[in-house]
Amino acid sequence: MNWLWAVGGLYLLYAAAMVLAHPKLIYPFGPDVFDAPGWTQAQVTDRAVSIAQWDGTDDVAVLFFMGNGGALAYFTYTLNAHVDAGRTVVAMEYPGGGGIPGKPSEAGLKADALATYDWLASQHDGPIVVHGYSMGTGIAQHVAAERAVFAIILDAPFVKMCELMTKAAWLPACYMPGVQKWNSAALVPQLNAPVLLQHGSADQLIPLRQGARLAALMQAEGLDVDFHAVPGATHSNLAGQPGYRDRIDRFLSDVLK
Repeated sequence: MNWLWAVGGLYLLYAAAMVLAHPKLIYPFGPDVFDAPGWTQAQVTDRAVSIAQWDGTDDVAVLFFMGNGGALAYFTYTLNAHVDAGRTVVAMEYPGGGGIPGKPSEAGLKADALATYDWLASQHDGPIVVHGYSMGTGIAQHVAAERAVFAIILDAPFVKMCELMTKAAWLPACYMPGVQKWNSAALVPQLNAPVLLQHGSADQLIPLRQGARLAALMQAEGLDVDFHAVPGATHSNLAGQPGYRDRIDRFLSDVLK
């Protein structure tokens, strides 16, 4: 019987340690600074949010939120899908990565995103589209739930990040206090814009079934959802797959015509 208490105690210690350590695990940002030609960088809003901006010729502005793996410099394939189409792009940079000082958190990133939207809306008269990749899909949906957007583009989204934590750490992360849960499912009833969702069939970090479940939740709420399972695409190469850009272009053309 004593060994059961010992095992239970060790498990509780492990759980407590993971609560303290999990922000470092879910925000593994890289140091590479974004310095692509033609982009301007600035700090905007009273929160001094760092952004990179491309001024396009189209009426559409895209507010882009990257994933948690690395820095904005690693997302040029996705950014260029909009740049090459002539759209204005504002990409939010995250504190703790890409040479941006600060400490990331779910609450902080979401607050920064709303402030960035408000700044963009004050600068841009045309439609605003939110586009998120991986962790950024949670931020994009948060903005779409709180602000008026014309369309939502989600690449490799999740239903709840804490579900992925549970599988990885063998802990009930969705029920543990102090865990940053990233619950996208809770945002679905607040969305009211058309959604394009692309997810790789070979994605091992966020499995395809996560995107399919999120699409089903959205459809159950009456949202217009265009869901694409991209054959053979992994989590890291989705944006480089044939048809990726074409699907975005068609979707936005249909939504904004």
